Amino acid sequence: MATIEKVSLDITVVLGTTSMPVHQVLRLGRGAIIELDASENDAVSILANNLPVAKGMVVVNGNRIAVQVAELLPRPPDMR
Repeated sequence: MATIEKVSLDITVVLGTTSMPVHQVLRLGRGAIIELDASENDAVSILANNLPVAKGMVVVNGNRIAVQVAELLPRPPDMR
């Protein structure tokens, strides 16, 4: 178990995406709002080292935001 505890893993949660031209990105300032193609009620994608591993839902409890795992995705055959 001690060896597993030393493994580093990047977890990313994707709520939505958008496309915008570079010139528009360069004009963004602090506090800018970027509209996404999803709402707060949509499922989020959970990635481990940039690979999709699960789907989940955003959960707000007071001033804390969390992600509840709703579905584990099957691993591709080459990752088994």
